[in-house]
Amino acid sequence: MHKSAHTIRLELVDEPGSLLEALKPIVANEGNLLSIYHERGKKSPRGRVPVEVDFEATDRQYNSIIMAFRRSGFTVVETGKSQYSEEFIVLLAGDVIETDVTDTIERVRDGSNVSVIDVSLTPGQSEDEISGARFRLATQEGKMSETLEMLREITEEKGLKLIEPLTEVER
Repeated sequence: MHKSAHTIRLELVDEPGSLLEALKPIVANEGNLLSIYHERGKKSPRGRVPVEVDFEATDRQYNSIIMAFRRSGFTVVETGKSQYSEEFIVLLAGDVIETDVTDTIERVRDGSNVSVIDVSLTPGQSEDEISGARFRLATQEGKMSETLEMLREITEEKGLKLIEPLTEVER
């Protein structure tokens, strides 16, 4: 059976254990978690914490997960198949941590055509060494060059070096 990527957006009460409880419908129905973006510092108009969860599931698992969420009492803001079909990795080098990596992640996420799947940070071992980050991203089909252009602008503004993925050259 083929698994597809899906995204669900929730609003959670800001209480210990809420996020863990919200993931149970996915885990119980054998979905494969890809990423979780938990914006604890931001509140929705209803005073809740926005959470975006990306996961893989077969169509059957997905339907069971959505039914479980509806029964759970969590506020589901949006569900649907993810439109992200191109996955790639970029590296950032420089003062990644010092130039506010959280801001960098949020700005990348705010790009309408991209999902941040994973971020790995490597701090410099001394003041003289630079920090770095590995971003695993997914974007809509055909939008990779647009996403890379956005990354170029962010990294140039922050004085970071961007190491782009190798892509097929059009002839």
